[in-house]
Amino acid sequence: MIIFAFSLFTKFFMGLIAALPDIDKHDKSVFVMHEKSEKLIPFHKHTKGQLSYVEGGIAYITIDNRTYVVPARHFFWIPQGMEHILEIGHTATVLRSLYFYAYDDVSDPFYGKLGIYPASELLIQMIKYTEMWDEKHVTEKDENFEFLVALKKILPKTHKQPLPIILPATHNKQMMKIVSYLEWNIGEKLTLSNVSARFGLSERSMSRLFKADMNISFLQYLKTLRIIKAIELLLNTDKAINEIADDVGYSSISAFSDTFHEFTQSRPSDLRKSSKAFRSPSI
Repeated sequence: MIIFAFSLFTKFFMGLIAALPDIDKHDKSVFVMHEKSEKLIPFHKHTKGQLSYVEGGIAYITIDNRTYVVPARHFFWIPQGMEHILEIGHTATVLRSLYFYAYDDVSDPFYGKLGIYPASELLIQMIKYTEMWDEKHVTEKDENFEFLVALKKILPKTHKQPLPIILPATHNKQMMKIVSYLEWNIGEKLTLSNVSARFGLSERSMSRLFKADMNISFLQYLKTLRIIKAIELLLNTDKAINEIADDVGYSSISAFSDTFHEFTQSRPSDLRKSSKAFRSPSI
C-alpha cells in the first residue's frame, strides 16, 4: 500500500526521535526543532501542541487509523496529548517544528483540533526566523520570546480552513483486498460498478461496505486516493502534469486540476513550483 504499511522495526531513528524526551521537559517553553529528514516516527504524543511546517517534500500523520497528507508549503497542528505516527516521506523534506506550551490552548478551539493548512507567506517567514533557537527550549526569560507568543496567537486568525486530505485505513480482510486493488490500478477507469463486479458484490453492498468499515463513500475514497498519489508524483518526480493526471486516472487535465484544487486549495502547477523552489534546502 502507498503510505500505510509502516515497518516500525526496520528504521533507524535520529534527530527528532532523539529529541522526543526533551520536548516536554519545560511545560511553559517553546521547543524548536528544524530538521531535514526521511524517516518514520512511531506512535508518540506530547504534553505540548505541535506546529510543523513541511518544506520541500511531503509528510503523513496517522491517528486512529486515518492518514492525513501534508504537502510542501503546508503546516499541521497536533493538539497536546494526541497520539500519532509521523512519516516524513522524502529526502528533500525539511520539517520545521515548534512545540508550544499548552496552558492557554482553551483560548481558541483551533488548538484542540488536528488540522492541516496551506501556510501563509507571513507564517513561513516567521517559522524560518525561529532557526536561531534550533534544538532549544525558549522561555519568557529569553529575548524575543514574545515573537513566539505572537506566532502562536496568529494561527487561528489566519488559518481557518483545514485540508480534507484524509484517507482511512481498514483491518477488514475483504476491504484490504479492495483498497489494494484500487491503489495498484489507480490509473485505470475505476467505477463503483466495475470494481463491485470484480469482487462479486452488488453496487449497494460495496457502498455499504465502505460506509460501514471506513465511514467514507467509495467515490470519496477513490478521489482522495487519486489526489494523494498525484501529490506524491508532483513532489517526488519530474513527470509532466498531464502525465500525472493520466497516471492517477484522469482523462481530462481540467477535471484533474479542479479536483486537486478542491482538496488542496491550490493547482498542481502551484505545488510543483513550490516543490522545486525548496528541492535542495539548507539547514
